[in-house]
Formats: sequence, C-alpha cells, structure tokens
Amino acid sequence: MLGGFVMVVSIALFIIVHEAGHFFTARATGMKATEAFIGFGPRLWSTKRGDTEYGIKAIPFGGYVRILGMNPYEEVAPEDVGRTYRDKKFWQKSLVVLSGVALNFLMAYLILFFLLWTTGLVETTTTISSVTPEIADGIPSPAASAGLEAGDTLLSIDGIEIESWESAVEMIAARPGSEITIEIQRNGSVRELTADLAPTHPQTGEAIGFLGVGPGIEEVSIGPFQAAGSAGLLFYDMIELSVRAIGRLVNPSSLRELAGVLVGDTDVPDDIRPVSPIGLAQIGSQVDRIGFESLVFILASVNIILGLFNSIPIYPLDGGHFAVALYEKVTKREADIRKLIPLAAAVIALMLFLGVVALVLDSTNPLSL
Repeated sequence: MLGGFVMVVSIALFIIVHEAGHFFTARATGMKATEAFIGFGPRLWSTKRGDTEYGIKAIPFGGYVRILGMNPYEEVAPEDVGRTYRDKKFWQKSLVVLSGVALNFLMAYLILFFLLWTTGLVETTTTISSVTPEIADGIPSPAASAGLEAGDTLLSIDGIEIESWESAVEMIAARPGSEITIEIQRNGSVRELTADLAPTHPQTGEAIGFLGVGPGIEEVSIGPFQAAGSAGLLFYDMIELSVRAIGRLVNPSSLRELAGVLVGDTDVPDDIRPVSPIGLAQIGSQVDRIGFESLVFILASVNIILGLFNSIPIYPLDGGHFAVALYEKVTKREADIRKLIPLAAAVIALMLFLGVVALVLDSTNPLSL
C-alpha cells in the first residue's frame, strides 16, 4: 500500500511541477494566468487568489494553466492589454509553453542522478549466475547439455579471450547452430567444455546463437561526478526507448488492438498498453517484489514520457503551441487557429480514448511486474 501511495503522490507532484513551470514563467514574463487546475472536467474545489483561480477537477489525467490570450479569439479587457500571451515576444511564449516539459526532463534526470549516486551502478560479470535448464519441453539447453553450472567463470570461446559479458554474448550470437569450445574456471581450476549452440533464440525466434546462461551482477559505488555522467547517458537511452514506445502506442494497428478493450478483449501486449493512475498505483504496490530502486526508476520514466508526449508539435499540446509561435516568428503572420481546431479535437479524443482504455485495463486486468 505504501508504494502505491508514494506512486500516486509522486505523479500528482510531477503534474503540479509541470503546470507550475507554465504558471511561474507566465507570471515572470508579465502574462496573466486566470486558472490553474489539477485535473479536468467538473470542479471539485477551487479558490481565487489575486488574478488566478486555483483548484482541483474530477478527472485526474493531468492539469492545466489558463493564460490570457492563448486563445486568439478570447476577448481581452482593456486593462489587460499587454498582459496576454499573444502580446508577448517569441522567446517569452517559448519559455512559457516549454517550461513544463523542461521541468519534467529535469526531474527525470535528477531522479536518475540521485538513484545512481546512492545505489551505484549495476555491472555484469563474466561469472555465470544461472543456467537455463530447457529451451523446450524435454529439450535441454545447450548450456545444460555442455555441463555449465552457476558459479563458472567464462574465460574464452573458441580460443578468444572473453573481456566482458557483452563480448561473450556477441560471440555466441554470431555462431547460430555452431559447436563452440568454452574455457571456464570452476573452483579454482580451468576446464574446457563443448556446447552445440541453438540456431535461434527460443523466446524471440531470432536467428542468433543461444547458449542459455545468465550473467553475474555486481554493484559498483560511484561518486557524484560519475553519477552525473552516467545519469546523462541513461537519460538519453530512456528518451530513445520512450520515443519508440510512444510511436508503438499511437500506431494505427496498436490503436485498433486497443479499441478491442472497449468490447471486452483485455488481452493487450504490455508494450502497447497505456497505464492510468490506477495502474501506476498498482505498480507502486508491488514495491516489496520489484524493489524500491525499480520504483524510483519507473518514476523517472513517467517524467520522460510526460515530457516527450507534451513535446509533440501538435496543437493543443505544449509542442503544438511552440510550433504555432515558431510559425508566426518565421512567417511574420498570425496563425489561423481555427484551421487547427479539428486537429486539436482529434488529439483530445485520442487522449480520452487512451485514458478510458487504460482505466478499463487497470480495473479488469491489473498490472503485475
């Protein structure tokens, strides 16, 4: 329960920080913010302080800050002229619309930095930690047939010295269906074993050599400077993976498969499954099994996905507002927002569709990691 609570509170905090980025940069650049709400739909609670009404709405799928003049057809009182979004310069508009995304990315990086600094790096070793017993019913794995055991240290393959676990994986993958000679160290003595590699990977079916062993793992403590660099590399890798994940999610074939959820087909692959706040709470509740470090890593991933999704240059997302401001800067012409209304409606419909699908899945087929 505690992990689920931490997850829900953290997601709420991320949304608040994202919207706070818009709010405070708007205030700093002289814009008038009339509303700042967490959630959408009917008001549950609100209060007004100065120019701004603050509050909470019923549907907890994000939040928003309403800035005067972001809607070009909004009427502006004479006393508010000069305080609207459309009155400001390009750099001011860009700062306001991209500040939320920037804070999401910053939070993701800081989470990764402190995680690596406090827990260290996890590195693989050339010592075998596990041996796959079978690749199919009654068919032993090449490693099991060769007599490899957990605790053996890989020294060479076909006379080529193994420098790292990754180099061993590359050598094995490049020899599908081949017989290889493996030199190992076991209990202080060196031995040679022969293994007939499987021609394909038993899970993926990919035409690569498969042995059936798992690497040893060790944790290495690092200082803040190394943690800063490692967090940057990890952040980049997570950005790349998240871009691919979002691309798979909005792929037409994926959307068709997700539409089946609304008629009772909840058997959806994990790689295209959207997750609601309920699902995130379910993940958090499994902290005893997945570990606190994994939970923190997931929180960094959530920030990256929030930032990337809002960066998409489609109106009315943050990236879409930036694209409009850039168009006006380059062309020196005011954009006709009316032409973007159908696109905005489609984006909102897509977000609502994914939200409903996520709620149905998380309610009927809870996530289990």
